[in-house]
Amino acid sequence: MANIIRYDPFEDVFGDLLKGFFVRPLSFEGPSQFPVKVDVTEDDKTYKVQAEIPGVKKEDITVSIDGSHIAISAEVKKEHEEKNGERVLRSERYYGKFSRSFQLAQDVDESEALAKYSDGVLQLVLPKKAAVSAKKLYIQ
Repeated sequence: MANIIRYDPFEDVFGDLLKGFFVRPLSFEGPSQFPVKVDVTEDDKTYKVQAEIPGVKKEDITVSIDGSHIAISAEVKKEHEEKNGERVLRSERYYGKFSRSFQLAQDVDESEALAKYSDGVLQLVLPKKAAVSAKKLYIQ
């Protein structure tokens, strides 16, 4: 069976020029940004968040709640280890800070929120605040 390939004349003429001129100077060598995958689910009373943060100690993770705004941040530290008679030829460990924030549809009750970190997964249980019903003001 023949493969069909879409031809883009703009890509042939300008593709390599644009990739080399705009993309490469802005990219960084070495490890890329720390990848954090987040799943958010909800039921009638709570939001549940699962964030994959492998290789981080729970002491280095910070979760802040401000109404319906949730922010997760962490700091990863590279540990240096020397061995007698050996030299490191390549190290692909990473270090630095990262943060991830998002807005939920409803405010969260901070006093009832729970956080658990196990096997590289941060689990948050964020209870929703009771919806305040609008008060109708009668004019006298």
